[in-house]
Amino acid sequence: MDAFAGYNGCFEDGSILEAACWAHARRKYFEIHKQQHQLPGTLAHQALHRIARMYAVEADIRGQPPDVRMRQRQLRTRPILDEMYDWLNSTLGQLSAKSPRFAGDGRIEADNNIAERALRAVAIGRKNYLHFGSDGGGESAAVIYTLLGTARLNDINPQAYLRHVLERIADHPINRVGELLPWVVAQRMQQGHEQLRRAA
Repeated sequence: MDAFAGYNGCFEDGSILEAACWAHARRKYFEIHKQQHQLPGTLAHQALHRIARMYAVEADIRGQPPDVRMRQRQLRTRPILDEMYDWLNSTLGQLSAKSPRFAGDGRIEADNNIAERALRAVAIGRKNYLHFGSDGGGESAAVIYTLLGTARLNDINPQAYLRHVLERIADHPINRVGELLPWVVAQRMQQGHEQLRRAA
């Protein structure tokens, strides 16, 4: 997550742990680097280099199961973060203790870029949402956005997912509507592709 102060209340009782966003941290260093005419060797440039090393590890382990990501982060990322901590202490005199937290949990992303991309459509369409006409219209739109977003997360083209559902829903038993959820459809589509590949 970014450092928006409005989120602070979420962490007060300790039941939710903050996973700070490295992309936001990197952006601050990049802005300084840009103001310094992108000169090599500056503190901002050195910080960007260290963050890039961490992202190189993330590129290698992206899509792996959480336990694999955690092991790799402990093995490869933790030394980078420890080195960065020491470097920042010696050069800047301070570092948030929250920064390395993601290294101990393979479920956490290094940044919140995925969440921000998912919300971009909401931000772009904000004015259009004033014209839903009723609370019910807004709720229906929320359901549709959720289904399409979930389709994307399951690597299904949203248009293909909607076509699949609309072609079947009229004759589909209401007590088996779960069979039309994106992750189920994704699995069936994958099985269908494999059968076609075998038949070819």
